[in-house]
Amino acid sequence: MLGDDTTEQRLRLLKAEFTQYERSGPGDGRTATRTESPAPINLAVLDRIHAAVHEVVEHTRATVPDAGPVPAAAHRVYDWARQHTAHLDTERQQARETVIYRQGLEHAIAMGDTTVVRKHPCPGCGCWGLMWRPAVQRAACPNRYCLDGDGLSRSWELKTLAHHHVASQLGLKSSAT
Repeated sequence: MLGDDTTEQRLRLLKAEFTQYERSGPGDGRTATRTESPAPINLAVLDRIHAAVHEVVEHTRATVPDAGPVPAAAHRVYDWARQHTAHLDTERQQARETVIYRQGLEHAIAMGDTTVVRKHPCPGCGCWGLMWRPAVQRAACPNRYCLDGDGLSRSWELKTLAHHHVASQLGLKSSAT
């Protein structure tokens, strides 16, 4: 619907480049002798990819139970979801695009690119330049006047940023026609 294929590209890159387990050199101190070799791939990244695909499939099948077989390539699941839900009303298509966009943000952050949150305005005050806070897994507003009830900087989940982004994109698209 939005024609944004960055989520597909990010998932493809995540699978191609970040599933390889990082090899490290000798440590600073003593370590226990391994009795088994480590997995040749990063299982946490594979779990993340599997969970993302599963979420899109479940979201699609909740609205279109007879959506057909899921593609074998993980990055093609987004096109599959769009294809099978293109006939739905605008509200449901917006929900689909919000899930896909949020996953794109999650894929980028998993690859170490936290600058993706800076490209979104704060949903509270409209200030640009959100900062990623890895400890709480949220984007925080840099505006010192944008505070929550406890006097702390307001922070936002990725799903909130995705919702606002997709809603504004759909609003721009509908006002242009």
